[in-house]
Amino acid sequence: MRILLVEDNGPLRGTLEEALSEEGYLVDACEDGEVGLYHAREISYDLVILDVMLPKMNGWEVLETLRKEGKEVPVLMLTARDSTEDRVRGLDSGADDYLVKPFKLAELTARMRSLLRRSRGQSQNVVRVGDVTIDASKKEIQKAGELVDVTALEYRMVDTLVAQRGKVVSRAFLYEHLFSEEKEVVSNILEVYVCNLRKKLGGDFVKTKRGHGYFVE
Repeated sequence: MRILLVEDNGPLRGTLEEALSEEGYLVDACEDGEVGLYHAREISYDLVILDVMLPKMNGWEVLETLRKEGKEVPVLMLTARDSTEDRVRGLDSGADDYLVKPFKLAELTARMRSLLRRSRGQSQNVVRVGDVTIDASKKEIQKAGELVDVTALEYRMVDTLVAQRGKVVSRAFLYEHLFSEEKEVVSNILEVYVCNLRKKLGGDFVKTKRGHGYFVE
């Protein structure tokens, strides 16, 4: 799950980036609207958290531009202005949800999970694939009722594949959603993680379509 966080308040941006990373999200953070728009155009994010009052280009302008360009990524807007007009403008501009500052981290992450479920056509946080259960609210995976010890990146890989369940997910898509641009990765890193997941969740859980990518049935 790769998240774009666009927030010009440095301490808040740093706190959210750290907290969401600890929650298992891959977070790209920036401080102004122009850079945020560039990232949202160039990278396929699962969710964008977008502040309204930003330098260079405000959140409404960023959102309206993305929607005009056909970008359907879920957008959660943040603002310190608690007025009906602002909320209506944000929602009418194409925002999927709206959160007023100050807010509790638990509420932010709950709203994020709700938006991610909605974008994937899921009604619950818990998804079952055979005898494997993935709980998005707890970031846990169970097999046959037993908790499986997975790393944060292994969980993100499972979540990404299950979100595209039944579809072949390309290596390029997985690299984009699992690794930050700053992180150097070895060429066979995906194979290593797939091998680990097969050991933990069963040999048939992640399937390979040679020359195309991986998928979960």
